Amino acid sequence: MTEALPTPEDTVARLYAELRRMAADFEFRPSERLNESRLALRLGASRTPLREALNRLVAEGFLDFRSGQGFFCRALSPEGIFHLYEARAAIECAALGAAIDRAADAAIADLAAYLDRTEGAYIRSTDPVELLEMDETFHVKLCALAGNPEFDSMLSNVNGRLRYVRLIDLKQMRASGAVSERMSAHRRVLQALVARNRAAAIGAMRAHIEKRRDQATEAVRLAFADIYAPKGEAE
Repeated sequence: MTEALPTPEDTVARLYAELRRMAADFEFRPSERLNESRLALRLGASRTPLREALNRLVAEGFLDFRSGQGFFCRALSPEGIFHLYEARAAIECAALGAAIDRAADAAIADLAAYLDRTEGAYIRSTDPVELLEMDETFHVKLCALAGNPEFDSMLSNVNGRLRYVRLIDLKQMRASGAVSERMSAHRRVLQALVARNRAAAIGAMRAHIEKRRDQATEAVRLAFADIYAPKGEAE
């Protein structure tokens, strides 16, 4: 029986998965322009599906596209990271305050059920991209409890611009074994939300995001030291 040939969608999915892994493993340096011809040759693909896969990574915040120049890995700086986390804290704390006032008990219970379902997988996972997806989904679901689509839109924008930074942070967390601590922070926020305790919920959320900001900044610094270290320096 002849095997079915891969469809264009299969090809794009394969390229997307491989390119996302390459971004997660820092095979693209921050601010580096991606050479599409070399990538197409390396991945055994034509330019059209490759560009479609690259555009998906742009939409997810791993890459930038500059008209007339091409695709670039995200640029990072401590000041830029601080500003994005500051904006994220403002959005999520405001949304959380609104959720305390507006969210139905059943909707909060659904979020608790999501955390129960994913907690074990989150602690066991060795894939930083999978960790990022589960972590981001929790925060997006929590923001949605406010019932304000403007909060959802603003958080989506910030998440896209922070995604590469957060991926670096999660890689460092997985290496240090601190992932379970991250899940405990989600539990504290959720418990305060269930109790409709505004001060405790917002305080826990702000502390969580500010801690992630500081640790993400340090993770980026360490990652840069490794990325740009001369080959053979550690040998």
